[in-house]
Amino acid sequence: MSDTVSHAWNKYLLQLQLHPLRTKAITAAVLAGFSDAVAQKIAGAKKLQLRRLLLFVLYGFAYSGPFGHFLHKLMDKIFKEQKGSDTVAKKVILEQITSSPWNNFFFLMYYGLVIEGRPWSEVFSKVKKGYPTVQLTAWKFWPIVAWVNYQYMPLQFRVLFHSSIAACWGIFLNLKARSGAIKKD
Repeated sequence: MSDTVSHAWNKYLLQLQLHPLRTKAITAAVLAGFSDAVAQKIAGAKKLQLRRLLLFVLYGFAYSGPFGHFLHKLMDKIFKEQKGSDTVAKKVILEQITSSPWNNFFFLMYYGLVIEGRPWSEVFSKVKKGYPTVQLTAWKFWPIVAWVNYQYMPLQFRVLFHSSIAACWGIFLNLKARSGAIKKD
């Protein structure tokens, strides 16, 4: 078993080196799909909704993975050759005031418009009401993750690390968004 895992990991690392954007997009897609499957089961689904699961895979592949790839490359360009705790703190702060609010807003909009297929006005109203709570919760959780990511993860593993943690966060957001939908129905 250990040889199989080691072999798979080495193949993954090779793909990450040869095709970083594609590999990160596929990784984020798999983790987003996993996150939704877990959220569906936690919410009591007896059978997984395949359409919904595929829409989460699409979200990971088309948005989450590429966004993370380019975000971390940009951060390294902005803070080129700067090291140390001060630089890590600056990266964390910049991420938390830019991409964190945007990503949570985008997820909630995507969930309402695409996953649930609700009208714009209804989704906007729901996001307007629920977004502050989601973002304040994010600011309690994600700065720690970002610190670990920038402090200890090499650039090529940052999206993998972030996507793994985001799978758990996705379960929270998914259940949070779903609870609003259930109350409304």
